[in-house]
Amino acid sequence: MIFGEQTEWFVITALIAAVFSVVWIIFLELRLKKLFRGSRAENLQNVLAEIQKELKYFSEKEKEIDDFLGHVERRLNRSAQHLGIVRFNPYSGVGGEQSFAIAVLDEKMSGFVVSGLYGREQSRVYAKPIEHGKSPHKLSDEEKEAIEKAVNRYA
Repeated sequence: MIFGEQTEWFVITALIAAVFSVVWIIFLELRLKKLFRGSRAENLQNVLAEIQKELKYFSEKEKEIDDFLGHVERRLNRSAQHLGIVRFNPYSGVGGEQSFAIAVLDEKMSGFVVSGLYGREQSRVYAKPIEHGKSPHKLSDEEKEAIEKAVNRYA
């Protein structure tokens, strides 16, 4: 032995490490070939193209949903959202507070107020438009109170 026993062990260890490295590289190569072969992922570009199609589809769906939600929000703003009711007795001699005023308003405090006046011999019902909490017609105190309740109930 020219180099000595330590050099011999070093060479043997280096050969074993080299063989192990070659086996590991072959193993990794086989795994990569398996990954990129066949229908599983025949071509990385095909996979990326498919992902891009799906992203475009979801982007279009997002726009459709945003448009739909905008439409729903516009309809919701015009729907009845604020309600106020007042019961009262407009005539002496008639008990039970059978008369009423109901205010039905949307988000912009526009809508209508309905009043029902109950009497022993006759009953009457009145409806008046409301725009931004006001009416072009003269309102009774009870109608004003019903509007006030509707406006302030959810404030």
